[in-house]
Amino acid sequence: MTKTDKKHFFSRLFSGIPVLGWLLGVLIAVLLERYLGEALAEILGLPKIPVLFGFVIMLKKPALIPGSLAFVILIYILPIWIIARLSAPATNAAAGFLVRRSVGLSAMIHLALLYACIHIWSDISAYRVLALKLTLISIMLTLSLNVVNGYMGEFSCSHPGFMALGAYVCSIFTVGPFINDRFFDQAILPLFLAPYIFPVALIFGGLAAAAGALFVAIPSFRTRGDYLAIISLAFMFIVKSLIENLEFVGGPRGLGGQPDLASLPTVFIWTVLCVWIINNFVRSTLGKAMNAVRDDELAAAAMTVNTRNTKMTAFLFAAFWAGVAGGLFAHVLRYVNPGTFGVQNLAEVLAMVYFGGLNSVYGSIVGAVSLNLLGEALRPLELFKWIIIPLLLILVMIFRPKGLVAFKEFDPRRVLQPKLKSE
Repeated sequence: MTKTDKKHFFSRLFSGIPVLGWLLGVLIAVLLERYLGEALAEILGLPKIPVLFGFVIMLKKPALIPGSLAFVILIYILPIWIIARLSAPATNAAAGFLVRRSVGLSAMIHLALLYACIHIWSDISAYRVLALKLTLISIMLTLSLNVVNGYMGEFSCSHPGFMALGAYVCSIFTVGPFINDRFFDQAILPLFLAPYIFPVALIFGGLAAAAGALFVAIPSFRTRGDYLAIISLAFMFIVKSLIENLEFVGGPRGLGGQPDLASLPTVFIWTVLCVWIINNFVRSTLGKAMNAVRDDELAAAAMTVNTRNTKMTAFLFAAFWAGVAGGLFAHVLRYVNPGTFGVQNLAEVLAMVYFGGLNSVYGSIVGAVSLNLLGEALRPLELFKWIIIPLLLILVMIFRPKGLVAFKEFDPRRVLQPKLKSE
């Protein structure tokens, strides 16, 4: 079989299945794992249900590789493909009806199915819940940084600083009034009000990060070249040092005791809002102005684009979402430490942006999800994990310098519409 024949074979194998069909297949698969997973794991000689598609078990105990592969094939691969393939006519008809009726309604139904899948999947273990929450927060961070480093064409290193500002400001709004704390004394409000205050606290965290971004943007965008990278890196260290010297937020010991407010539905909703708003932002007139500034700033200015205001707006917008992500991060871990927001955090976020792809919402999602899952899957390798991941990044930079899914516009209508075999 030639390469062309293989390409056509796989194209025919997966063509004609809409996103709705794949989601239905995943839903059936996670239900199978929930109700039959333990029995199947016992039959295959596995100590428990593989928490991360068998990768962790296979790396810890190579003797269990056949059983882990069999579990993934029987629970995930075969059911997803069979259900998606068999339901393709019905799901194509349903997808077409929903898109014609209302794109918004179609998106809501798809998101409800997606959440049902990840909720049932994560309900197997607390480890899955934590990994999923952190992955969703990484999507927010990667998207917000891509606005600056991808769509605007600059190079910013200040995202850990924005994340720290959002984490601490949001924590002050939730720990101070609701928790008996050694720094904030007695609680002044009943804890049942905390979920209603939490969205406001996240917004204030985002606004604090945006205000901090002004200290980077005002001097940086008066110049050109690599000054933004230098100033933003200095800003990150300034924020970290400032927090370490503020005793009322714990100083270098960190701040803990955040209420358990960042549930999986909460993090999922904020991530969906972030993706939707940023996607609309980059597809708007201002988003086109950012692309013009990135491609040729002088030409953009000649075409009446206010380049400085465009950069300032985009930079503050990106900082706001980094602050919101920081607030969620602090309440997922229920502890925040200034040491978290350092060079390693910066390297991880930059890696996700450039691995997934610049100037692409798809790329940010792919980069965040793939590197987070890869990091968790390779955790048993300990030190070797930090050799394999950088090598993978080097290979991507050599063969796809702009990332895996770069410069690809995210159009919800095209994602939700039915997929015909002729396509």
